[in-house]
Amino acid sequence: MNKRTLGNDGLEVSAIGLGCMTMSTQPEDRPEAVAVLRGAVERGVTFFDTAEVYGPFVNEELVGEALSPVRDHVVIATKFGFALNADGTRRPGGVDSRPNHIREVAEASLKRLGTDRIDLFYQHRVDPDVPIEDVAGTVKELITQGKVRHFGLSEASVRTIRRAHAVTPVTALQSEYSLWWREPETVILPLLEDLGIGFVPFSPLGKGFLAGSVTADTPLDSNDWRTMFPRFAPDALSGHLGLIQAVQRIAARFDATPGQIALAWLLAQGRHVVPIPGTRRLKRIEENLGAADIQLTAEDLAELDRVSAENQVQGDRYPEQMQRLIDR
Repeated sequence: MNKRTLGNDGLEVSAIGLGCMTMSTQPEDRPEAVAVLRGAVERGVTFFDTAEVYGPFVNEELVGEALSPVRDHVVIATKFGFALNADGTRRPGGVDSRPNHIREVAEASLKRLGTDRIDLFYQHRVDPDVPIEDVAGTVKELITQGKVRHFGLSEASVRTIRRAHAVTPVTALQSEYSLWWREPETVILPLLEDLGIGFVPFSPLGKGFLAGSVTADTPLDSNDWRTMFPRFAPDALSGHLGLIQAVQRIAARFDATPGQIALAWLLAQGRHVVPIPGTRRLKRIEENLGAADIQLTAEDLAELDRVSAENQVQGDRYPEQMQRLIDR
């Protein structure tokens, strides 16, 4: 697996990481999940993404258990910033990045992960009631103490990124980015390039859409978490048929899967881009890692650019209550 560097302070990670959020949705499968995480390491993945809110809490415990034998050879990213009670329920307001809360989350995450340092500590969502300078300053203290190595932001605006970076270097920004959602290209990606900040796209496969696993005719079970997202409504999905057809055409040229082409496109957007597709299956991890070996031509990239421009995404990314948490 090729390596990439996030930020200007030398955080080296595998070119494709692993989003671990869904791996703890079925607690009875924990031994299998541990095996999958260790299998990912054996196949070259060194970058693992979790958060206190995933579960809540149990995802960090899973990741910590699985990676403990190889702790010094992997990079673990986790996050703070949601307002959670001790039982995992959400507190009113949704977010909490008060300095004391950040410190509390750091200590709790270290314990759950079974480690002495957090490699990359993201603010999960921007807290409008706490100046970002206070947030960055608190993480800077944790870095000085050796409890955190690098500072990250998630779903942050240009203004927030600049202000935070002026206090302590931001190593990476994590936000949604894919052929299905290209908004970061307008102002975010140029800023990151200018400041030397890495970019970690989540949902790089459009929550399964770009992998070809979901179409307008796909019946989603009522328990499928994607049913809450407006763009997975059948009428919205039907408007993106041209995009997935283009991905499938290019996949056929490379004897690859649509998901591999979608990831290869992301990797072609810059050496500072490191996608973190999520899955619970080792076979899918192997497929995703194969994208690093695909070199799309200029013609392939131009075709994907043209078709994605012609097939603009329909529907909001999140339901209204989640949409309000996005920093603008």
